Amino acid sequence: MTLNRTTLFLGSLSVACLAVLGAYASGAGTAPAAQTAAQAEMTPLQPIIDAAEENAIIELAPGVYQGPIVIEKPLTLDGGGKAIIDGGGKGTVVSLFTNGATVKSLVIQNSGDLHNDLDAGVHIEGDFNVVKDNVVRECLFGVDIQQADNNVVRRNKISSKADSGLGVKGDAIRLWYSKNNKVEDNDIFDSRDAVVWYSSDNTIARNKIRNGRYGLHFMYSKYNLVEENEIRQNSVGIFLMYSDDVVVRGNRVFQALGPTGIGVGLKETSNVEITDNDILYNATGIYLDLSPFQPETTNRIYRNKIAYNATGALFLSDWTNNIFKDNVFWNNIRQVGVGSFASAARNVWQGNYWDDYEGFDLDHNGTGDRPYAPKVYSDRLWMDVPPAGFFKGTPLLTALDFLERLAPFSDPLIMLEDQEPRISTHFDPATNAADNADAGSASGRIDPFGLHSN
Repeated sequence: MTLNRTTLFLGSLSVACLAVLGAYASGAGTAPAAQTAAQAEMTPLQPIIDAAEENAIIELAPGVYQGPIVIEKPLTLDGGGKAIIDGGGKGTVVSLFTNGATVKSLVIQNSGDLHNDLDAGVHIEGDFNVVKDNVVRECLFGVDIQQADNNVVRRNKISSKADSGLGVKGDAIRLWYSKNNKVEDNDIFDSRDAVVWYSSDNTIARNKIRNGRYGLHFMYSKYNLVEENEIRQNSVGIFLMYSDDVVVRGNRVFQALGPTGIGVGLKETSNVEITDNDILYNATGIYLDLSPFQPETTNRIYRNKIAYNATGALFLSDWTNNIFKDNVFWNNIRQVGVGSFASAARNVWQGNYWDDYEGFDLDHNGTGDRPYAPKVYSDRLWMDVPPAGFFKGTPLLTALDFLERLAPFSDPLIMLEDQEPRISTHFDPATNAADNADAGSASGRIDPFGLHSN
């Protein structure tokens, strides 16, 4: 009788060897041309996969198995948390060229180190595959998804080559022309970036990403959801480039330090929702470069805590159509700045809390009796003359600022004007989820060329 679902349990090395011999006798596998001494001690895994039926469940006993392997049919490969697949330092360790396969509870290690070949722990070119509960280590790239849709990458622990510098490590997660994938609950560290390129309608949620270059880097990728991630101690937290209609909500982004440190950055990006995030301890909290870029669009920045940054929100230039509502700006050295001698007053500022607000609430309605309208004095010297940034926040620049306030020799700029500044950090927001408009939804998508119309 032939079963559609077969369980292969490799209880001992002798059983595994019998399976290998059987596979070779049937022509299902081909022996490697050359093996290292370490590889010779491993159990070959490819013949077992080749001999398995479609939809089989292959349960591996504890041990080290020889990679790389290629899976070209739907099946489940289960390592039980104690099986290791070792790529021997060549190529990609596990390649999925199928739909509906599951790779779980394995240690996947020792890929090649060729960037041109995208040597990875797991490579996916297929739909509806699941990669979960694995440890991917000493692999140049972690999980590489290319032109593949509806896959799930969940609860994996992923790191790159330990002996490589940050700039030459590979990306922990890489999505390329891929849609409707879920990347959730992964622990990512000591890799270069997690990148989403030319990919739409993906969910990146509840991941921990640390000690990399870009925590999340989007390029030409619309309609994605970035939710409840913890992104810390990277050079840049989340950066959206030419990626409209993205929702960034409920994330914790902190300690993006160094001269280019940015918590959340936007470049020529429109119709974005940035809500309910903690953006803390960064060189720049939120960075906006010609965003929003599409005409007649806005970026909504609501209910975020932007605190302990060198600059809370930094604009490259005098730009417009960003809406800041119900945010808490707390203990930033500078709340808002512009890279040129200009203001940010052409954006909407409404109902935010500013810890340097100098006013009262005599009518006890929770907002200040006069607008928050900070002026730009000589303490912006560190922005006009970059080497002066060394003295940012020091008594020297504070003294210069005081002297110019006392006797200004030129008219200062009004950086912004918030007509309803909050008096306390605890307030009922005027905005809610329904006010976040339509970022990422079908009704609100930017579609200037009618590519998504019926």
